[in-house]
This record gives sequence, C-alpha cells and structure tokens, in this order.
Amino acid sequence: MPHRTGFAVLFALVALLGAATAQDYPTRPVRVVVGFGPGASGDIAARVLAQKLGQILGQQFIVENRTGAASNIATNYVAKAPKDGYTLLQATVANTISAALTPNLPYDLIKDLVPVSLFATVPNLVVVHPSVGVRSIAALIQLAREKPDGLAFGSAGVGSGSHFSGELFNVMAGIKLVHVPYPGTAQAVNDLLAGRVQVVFSPASSALQFVEEGRLIALASTGAKRTSVAPDLPTVSESGLPGYDTSGWFGLMAPAGVPRDIIERLGNATQEAVKTRDVYGPLRQQGMEVETGTSEEFAAYIAADMAKWARTAAGAGVRR
Repeated sequence: MPHRTGFAVLFALVALLGAATAQDYPTRPVRVVVGFGPGASGDIAARVLAQKLGQILGQQFIVENRTGAASNIATNYVAKAPKDGYTLLQATVANTISAALTPNLPYDLIKDLVPVSLFATVPNLVVVHPSVGVRSIAALIQLAREKPDGLAFGSAGVGSGSHFSGELFNVMAGIKLVHVPYPGTAQAVNDLLAGRVQVVFSPASSALQFVEEGRLIALASTGAKRTSVAPDLPTVSESGLPGYDTSGWFGLMAPAGVPRDIIERLGNATQEAVKTRDVYGPLRQQGMEVETGTSEEFAAYIAADMAKWARTAAGAGVRR
C-alpha cells in the first residue's frame, strides 16, 4: 500500500509539472524549421508569422532553414525532434505531395507529426507566353488537343506544387502538356519569358508583375475561389474543369507527442496572428490568402490533399 501511495503521489506531481509546463509555454525561444531557402515565398511567410507569434507568446520564434529534398530534410528533422513544442515545422503542399509520391520516406507525415494550424493558402496562376496565342483555359486545352506533346509546361521541379498543378490539369483535361522541371520557380518563369516553355503554373508573386507588364498572359488562378490579388481572373474550375483546385499552403506542425494544450496554445496564437495587419498585409503582398483553423480542421485538410495528390500521381503515371 505505501508503494501504491508513493506512485500515486509521483504521478500526480508529474501531471502537475506537465500542466505547469504547458501553461507557462514557451519559456525559451522556439524554432520554426523551413524546408526552403531564405527569400523563398515560404521562408518569407514563416518569418512574418514567427515575428507575430513571438509578440503574442512573449518568446522569440526563430526561423531555421534546412533545405533540400522537397522539404523532406526539414520534415524528418522535426519529426525526430523532442516532443516539447520548441521545434516546429512549417509544412507545405510539398509534404503532402511527397507523402503521396515517395514510398520510403524516413518519417510518416500522419503518425510522426501533429497539425497545429493552417495559416495561408497560395493559389497559382496559369500563365502563358503571348506567342502561344490563347487567352482562356478552354483555348489552351483545345490547342493542346490539336498539338499532342506540342506544348510544354515548366515547374519548380519534380514533385513540386507547380509540377502537380500541371499534372492534375493534364489528367482532368485529358491532354498532355510536356513537363519540363527546373531547380525553382524563378528559372521556370525566366524560360517562359524567353518562350522556351509555353505554360507555367506559377505562384502569383512570381508571375503577376510580368502579367501586368504584358510580357505574360494569365489565363486563370488555380484555387477553389478567385484570388484577391487578381479578382477579375477566373479560376480553372470556373473555366471548364469543375473541381480543379491546386492551391499551395503553409501551416505549422509539431512532433507527435507534444502535449495537447501546447498544440492548442500555438494554434490559438496562430489564429490570432493571421488576423493582424502585421501578418495578413505582407502575406497578401506575396499573393497569399490568409486561412486558418483548428488542429483537427488542418488534419482533415492534409488528409484530403494527400488523397488528391495520390490520385493525380496514379492518373499521370508519376513516380519518384
């Protein structure tokens, strides 16, 4: 009986210590690990959010770039980090594409990480070189049918959001735009400007300037609804491919096992942050749409995204 009483007291103390730790969190700087290099749109988004989270929670949130392997290096690092809430991942569409495309990842996105909150979505623009001679999605599809394998689309690399935007377009339209991968979006857009590829599914922040200058033509945006940076531009779904939606996104995830109340505190702070002008202003300047929700809502979003990319990979015959 004394031993049982002693264990009961010990368990109670551990529970109280855990509650106090969660209540006081954070007591030291928090790292937000980003899988892309400084200056990339995801890096900018992470730094904007991190600064505001630091103000809200009273501790510094430090962005750490761990680049390579379509964000898999960063994701694996966070998946194996201590379960204390002091190492977070900025998750992106690259994670759900990798989960759908790569069979032997060193981590399990669903089992090894827990969603905190979505905070932004990033619709692409379907942009073409003026020499292509089309000004609508319907015209692009018709031209692709008339010229099988005669049109090429550039992307930010195999497995990138811009790659899978093009592959889903091919599958849903029943056409074959030839995929040309590049090291990044900037290189793909540069070759589009030079007319070496005909189409790019580009983040608005990388293409809108050239559209406004008349050097490229925007046919549609790729999100479920029109983007605020180009509200007069129809979506691909409106333009003849109902249900097409290839928005990129940014959200926070933590190692599985982080206490639930820490996850909730981080999620509440994220939802508060994105409502401030300090966050939504810079994000919208980058062509992003502010969007957030609970951990459970983000988990459902991730699951739906993974299922969509798995269907796309199977339909397009894409393997890694």
